[in-house]
Amino acid sequence: MTETPVITVDIVSDVVCPWCIIGYKKLEKAMARFEGQARFELAWHAFELNPSMPPEGQDIAEHMAQKYGATPEQSKVNRERLRNAGSALDFEFNNGDKMRMVNTFDAHRLLHWAGETGKQTALKLALFKAHFTDGRNVSDHETLVDITASVGLDENRARNLLGSDMFAAEVRAVETEWQDRFITGVPAFIFNKKFMVPGAQETDVFANIIENKLLKEAA
Repeated sequence: MTETPVITVDIVSDVVCPWCIIGYKKLEKAMARFEGQARFELAWHAFELNPSMPPEGQDIAEHMAQKYGATPEQSKVNRERLRNAGSALDFEFNNGDKMRMVNTFDAHRLLHWAGETGKQTALKLALFKAHFTDGRNVSDHETLVDITASVGLDENRARNLLGSDMFAAEVRAVETEWQDRFITGVPAFIFNKKFMVPGAQETDVFANIIENKLLKEAA
């Protein structure tokens, strides 16, 4: 009996990156096409879009203007584009004018821990939803504890982790590692440690790589 091939997918992303969840949802649809033909093992890796963001965060319109030079009208158009893209993928963006960009380092520390427990993808998706759909502050410790507990991780362990510097060095090392590999924007998807796909590509792009490179290689 032929063993089902395992395809690893390393995903470099940030929890406040809208194209990261869009890219993942497109990848998810591609993976579903190969049910029974391959088994996928996902790992999420830290990337901070705004590592110097203060704890209080920044108004989204102010942030987009300061970082990208976007006018309020351009920001509104971009938000509508994201809402439409998310709707097509069953993900809801409620990214209105009152949204804030926040620091995500502590969220990445929790995700590092979740990677040791088999709950990493569940926590990542819960964080995406919390930020983009529910408008929650994913830098606030009590909010992070609540989100972590919602995916079945230990609430007290999460609180203790956030109150310490646990996994801070590990997250910094991961960020440096991917930067050293010339990952300067997210999302980035690395298949089987060698095929890198940048950005939120279409489902067919992911499917073609899986079928024509990875499965043929495994045959």
